[in-house]
Amino acid sequence: MQNQQMTEQHKTDQQIAEQCAAIMLENDEASKSKGLSIQAIGPGHATMAMIVTTKMLNGNKTCHGGSIFSLADSTFALACNSYNKTAVAAFCDISFVRPAHAGDKLTAIATEKYKAGRNGIYDVIITDQNGEIIALFHGKSRVISRTGPLDENETS
Repeated sequence: MQNQQMTEQHKTDQQIAEQCAAIMLENDEASKSKGLSIQAIGPGHATMAMIVTTKMLNGNKTCHGGSIFSLADSTFALACNSYNKTAVAAFCDISFVRPAHAGDKLTAIATEKYKAGRNGIYDVIITDQNGEIIALFHGKSRVISRTGPLDENETS
């Protein structure tokens, strides 16, 4: 019986994460303009993907770091808002370790490393279609409201 209750709670948490992600992406014009798509979502984690277009290339004809950062930041946002509490970035940094090129499919995987009270710490790894690491992102989140995307959507 206890395992069944845990499974039911997990499903509820999973449904909340999925619904929050869907609402957030629907309202996120910046992410949609870059073609970001949700690949997976769950409590405290998210995976998004993006195809590098020629409009994302810098003067060296490689993917602009801002586009890669946007992918990482949006994935981080979905992960830290997956509990239906409004969370924002308090700090983040990124290390670019390999260039990406036009046509590359980049995948960002955000993983919660710590969550207590209103604080969270997340790591995001960005890889290309070959599994090569392109960038590593580290973010700290801060919950600023006990309500989240699901609550706001109900009042809209």
